[in-house]
Amino acid sequence: MDVKDCFEKGLLKKETPDIGKSKRSIDVAKYKLNLAKRLFNLKIFEETITNSYSAMFYAARALLFKDGVIEKSHYGLFLYVKEEYSDKLERRFINELNVLRLERHEISYGLEKPEVTQSEAEDSVRIAVDFIRAVEKIIDTRDQS
Repeated sequence: MDVKDCFEKGLLKKETPDIGKSKRSIDVAKYKLNLAKRLFNLKIFEETITNSYSAMFYAARALLFKDGVIEKSHYGLFLYVKEEYSDKLERRFINELNVLRLERHEISYGLEKPEVTQSEAEDSVRIAVDFIRAVEKIIDTRDQS
């Protein structure tokens, strides 16, 4: 499946670009990141992962809002970022967005208790911090063009 398929299947939809929504999405990303940090400090590592992913998800949504795209699936959002921003975002960010997407899904919907280490949780927070910064740079750069 690619981005074209996602639009055809309704997983992504076109709308008017909206920098206001984009900036609000960054604000939510930062809120989720702060929540992830607090959960990490409480040693609630599986929820640290889910909130780190949420932070990255909302940052990625900021890119979509800027481009006039609405996601109707987490996978569609990932594919869009992968196809449209692979030249602007480091590969590690795109890879981690997908890894955390899958981990969050397993934590939230799986039937087994997740085994999340402190190191994994800490890494998820670190990558979310860097991802949000990278997205903010893209949005700021594109605002000036």
